[in-house]
Amino acid sequence: MAAAVIVVISVFFLKGFIEKEILEIRQAQYPLKYMDSVEKYSEEYGVDKYLLLSLIKTESGFDPAAVSSVEAIGLTQITDITFDWIKSKMRPEEEYVFEDLFDPDTSIRFGAYYISRCLDRYSGDKDTAMAAYHSGWGTVDGLLEEYETEILTEFPYPQMANYVYKINKAYSAYQELYVNTEGEN
Repeated sequence: MAAAVIVVISVFFLKGFIEKEILEIRQAQYPLKYMDSVEKYSEEYGVDKYLLLSLIKTESGFDPAAVSSVEAIGLTQITDITFDWIKSKMRPEEEYVFEDLFDPDTSIRFGAYYISRCLDRYSGDKDTAMAAYHSGWGTVDGLLEEYETEILTEFPYPQMANYVYKINKAYSAYQELYVNTEGEN
């Protein structure tokens, strides 16, 4: 009888240990990096901080020195053309240059602003906004016109579909790992 109790207690503690290890591994896969900037700019521009983290994870894997095949740079992978547009809308008097996007705070600021504009343009629909972040407003506007709809529910281009899938996967993971455990809504 005592041996059975010891086995039950051991299994209980082992289960708790394994669950804790799995949680730590998952949190390492979906980290809360650059949170001062993420929280500051998500609040300033009205963007869900977990959506912003999902974007950073998907775009750069949290590497501030990331450069894409189309020369998008920084944590939020912004191109020089998009940078110039954001700068002209956000604060044209500020003396930023494209390479400033390698600075995490600057990249997060510009990325959060751009996400907020995408969300505003597409009535707050996360999937359509993220498709636009990835493929551009012109591409998304053309699809909306073609499909005669206000939001996208399907993504005809494989890269766009994969991107929206990755954003949603990361967003779900952040929700599961942090929102539910922090008691946030």
